[in-house]
Amino acid sequence: MSDKITKTDLEWRQQLTPEQFHVTREKGTERAFSGKYADSKTPGIYVCICCGAPLYSSEDKFDSGTGWPSYTRPVNEAAIITEDDASYGYVRTELMCAACDAHLGHVFPDGPAPTGQRHCINSASLKLKEEDS
Repeated sequence: MSDKITKTDLEWRQQLTPEQFHVTREKGTERAFSGKYADSKTPGIYVCICCGAPLYSSEDKFDSGTGWPSYTRPVNEAAIITEDDASYGYVRTELMCAACDAHLGHVFPDGPAPTGQRHCINSASLKLKEEDS
């Protein structure tokens, strides 16, 4: 991995909407079923809203019924870093962008094949780069 992308809170606030800042920089969560990509079926690559790093492919997206975009795996294992998150009184595995440390969401062991994982991601942390038609 190349050098980590770092910015001050002021720089991030100038680049992001208030919701995007809250989710990605303050480890917030958008309301279920409120995100732009929860039901999206558009082909493409989902990139980090903060730094543009490729994170997830629409080919690995599935309808988990949870209200958040869900993926079986990232486009590249090196694109995501994880950390234990005990913020709600139990331990979950937080997912973050490896390039800029943006909070993305969490991973759970209840997804479909081939990985059995559900990467539960906030739409506010993503931007879809649509496939060229």
